[in-house]
Amino acid sequence: MPTRSHTITDSPYGPLTLVATDGRLCGLYMEQQRHRPPQETFGEPDPHPRPEIFARTEEQLQEYFAGGRTEFDLPLALAGTEFQRTVWHALLEIPYGETVSYGRLADRIGRPAASRAVGLANGRNPIGIIVPCHRVVGATGALTGYGGGLPRKRRLLDFEQAGIMTS
Repeated sequence: MPTRSHTITDSPYGPLTLVATDGRLCGLYMEQQRHRPPQETFGEPDPHPRPEIFARTEEQLQEYFAGGRTEFDLPLALAGTEFQRTVWHALLEIPYGETVSYGRLADRIGRPAASRAVGLANGRNPIGIIVPCHRVVGATGALTGYGGGLPRKRRLLDFEQAGIMTS
């Protein structure tokens, strides 16, 4: 049985709960996030010794929020169905500051009729921000569902757009 642990770190978007299993990040959850698993599934809080993955994740998040990082380089443990993992891996291919529609993402994974299922998988993404589900929008470009709430999604997209404009 994998060993899970968690820690809470501050961010400009509120506290983030980081969850690790066997040295890999398996969760990044915002407060009041839809589909947030029960706290008791996160494992031991701030274990000693503290897993290195927490320090690496916190460092890379700080760099991202400071505008100095556009991609993350962390070992991830994405637990879900095969379809969900396919969608989540496709999210990792969406460039910083860009958006893609649910339909376009469905096309990219070879399932053009599955835009609704892509949306459902996107909403269950267990590693927000790092696996950038906030970069997926409706067919017209309108903001649609986001587990962290639409105001956070708008802020993240605006933040990334501002970073591109100043680079």
